[in-house]
Amino acid sequence: MTEETKAADTAQQPMPIPVDTADMTSLYANFFRVTGTPEELVLDFGLNTQLMQPGGPESVKLNQRLVMSFYTAKRLLNALSWAVNRHESTFGMVETDFQKRMRTPPPPPAGR
Repeated sequence: MTEETKAADTAQQPMPIPVDTADMTSLYANFFRVTGTPEELVLDFGLNTQLMQPGGPESVKLNQRLVMSFYTAKRLLNALSWAVNRHESTFGMVETDFQKRMRTPPPPPAGR
């Protein structure tokens, strides 16, 4: 292998990027909203409790906002697509239609 080939192989390998998770917090979100400008994409995340607490409409409290360039958004889209495809190949299709995921109880046996 020549020095030129070694340099080309090294240039193609992704460099590991060190990350610091010391101040990281976790958040659960089952609701998101996508807005933006021509330059940036804005993702808002929150918790929709409509299904958990019946009793009338309640507004969704948005508690996290992520702003990114469209270049970063496209890289995120590709990474999420890869992760979901890998999950579905292992566990089966992820159904996003809530009504299709609902299971209705079987009817009671006749005569009871």
